Amino acid sequence: MSTGEEEQRKPLSNNQKRKMKSASRLYAVQALYQLEVGEQILDQVILEFLDHRFGAVVDEVEWLEGDAKLFQQLVKEAVNWQAKVDQMTDRALVAKWPLGRIDSTLRALFRAAGAELTQSDTPPKVVITEYVDVARAFFPEGKEPKFVNAVLDHMAREAKPEAF
Repeated sequence: MSTGEEEQRKPLSNNQKRKMKSASRLYAVQALYQLEVGEQILDQVILEFLDHRFGAVVDEVEWLEGDAKLFQQLVKEAVNWQAKVDQMTDRALVAKWPLGRIDSTLRALFRAAGAELTQSDTPPKVVITEYVDVARAFFPEGKEPKFVNAVLDHMAREAKPEAF
């Protein structure tokens, strides 16, 4: 057995699993953005990410391996529940900023986070923290992470009030 095979058989540490889940959330936002602005269908985009993005090396930068199951679940649930999640997001935004005026990347982020808030058992505070980190990845110098935190807090309190 080669060293690579041995490494593949080792169980993942909790830290590795957490990083894979975080990467999957980032990839889900990218996939949802791609669905909104592109001409591709859901299964095409999912397959592209699984085959060409997870663990890929692009411009000498290695992309993290993602949790394929979580990634697929987030993207599919965000698409399936988009109307419900968009309505919840609209209620969390101030009247002057309807969802249609929000940046496409933020729309994709709110859809992924909203799907996870409404369709999974992930604690709301974990969802908020994870997607604020995703916002920081896309907008490292901007005010968007604070904005995302406020909107997701409102959405989480609506989706799972018992958690607060």
